[in-house]
Parts: sequence; structure tokens; C-alpha cells
Amino acid sequence: MLTLGMALICVFGMTACSGAADSTSASAESLYGITQDSAVDYADQVIASIQTIVAQNMQDQYASDTVISSALDSWESALEDIGQVQSMSGHTVSADEDGVTIDVHVDGSEHDANIVITLDDELALSSITTNVEYSFGELMENAALNTVLGMGTVFVILILICLIIYCFNFIPKIQASFSGKKNEPAEKKEKPAVSAAPAAPAVQTAEQNPMDDCELVAVIAAAVAASEGAPSPEGFVVRSIRRVPVSRWKANK
Repeated sequence: MLTLGMALICVFGMTACSGAADSTSASAESLYGITQDSAVDYADQVIASIQTIVAQNMQDQYASDTVISSALDSWESALEDIGQVQSMSGHTVSADEDGVTIDVHVDGSEHDANIVITLDDELALSSITTNVEYSFGELMENAALNTVLGMGTVFVILILICLIIYCFNFIPKIQASFSGKKNEPAEKKEKPAVSAAPAAPAVQTAEQNPMDDCELVAVIAAAVAASEGAPSPEGFVVRSIRRVPVSRWKANK
């Protein structure tokens, strides 16, 4: 009885899943006239085109198209974690009033990924994103790494702010040094120039001529001898000065 109940549950579950897929396909077909197979083929063509463009390095040719350019960047950055693409499967098509969404599962050698292709309500390509599927451990590791980087950045900024605040103490000293240098020329102009002390005149010692001394002695000796009435030993004769009368001086003149 229990086995029969479990079998019935499985049957009803499979029926419900099939009904959900059919309703999704029916909604896409009824809203936009696109079938499941045509949506899958379109997604495969878009992904193949993206792979070809990236493999041949033709990204510059699509730089003007924002949708394709962002899709190429997303695929190229995710490809480093995906590794080699082994297969693509698990196409899921969903539709609503805003447009159609096609999910494609990618099996990679290193990580799996999910490519989401979005079409607007006019079935024009709206966006293409590639999301890599990481394990729980990898997600936690990335979260811890981001936390450490964030905290490290905050601490570095705080240290820089502290250093800048500490450097404010040197600003008044620098201003004082510059202002002192500017005032030095003015002070030099105000101070009168100190005149140098005149050099002491050199004392010129004239050498005494021994002949002058001898003549002076002879003159003195002659004067003494004349006063005593004796002849001078050196032969000098001292004559007395007599005043000439004025009348005789005029006559002689």
C-alpha cells in the first residue's frame, strides 16, 4: 500500500512538472508566437556567435553595440573560471509581459555556468549575461576575502587621515620659517651700515741723520766758544747779528 502511494506521488509530480513546462512553452508561444524549439535554437546560435567572436578577438568590431559588447565582456571574464566548455544543456524558456528569458546551462571543466538571454516584448535582444556557479566554500572564501580587503582599505584610509592630521603641526613652523626669511631683508635695510674704524696712521719713524746731529753740536760749540771769546775747534765762526739802519737800507736799495 505504501509503495502504491509513493508511485502515485511520483506520477503526479512528473505530471505537474510536465504541465509546468508545457504551460511555460505555451505562454511563450501564446504571448509572442515563439516555440520552445525555436527559442532553444536561437539561444544556441547566439552563444556560438559569442564564442566565435571571443576566440577570434573581434570584440572591437562590436564596441558600438552596447548589448553585444557587454555580453562579450561577461562571457570573456566568466570563461577564465569555466575553463573548457564541454557541453550546453538544460535550456529553460520563460515568458511574461516584459519579454522572453532563455536560460542555458553550461558544463565547464572547472566550473559550471548559466547563460541568461533576455528578449524584450518585441523579441529584440535585450541582454546576455554569464553567471558562474561557485561552490559554497568558494562563495564563503570570496566573502571573507572581500571583508578583509574592505577592512584593510578602511584601516589604510584611517592611517592616512591620522598622518595628515599629524602633519598639521608642522604647518605653523613652516609658515614661521618662511615669514622670518621674508623679514630678514627689511631688517637689514633698517640697520645703518657700521662704518669701519679708521685705521691708525702708521707711525713713520724717520731715521735720524747722524750728520744733522754733528752739525747741531758744532753750532752749539761754536756759539759757546764765541761767547767765551775762544775760537771754535771745528772752525765755525759765529757772528753777531747787527741791525742795519733803515735809511742806509733804503739808500742801498
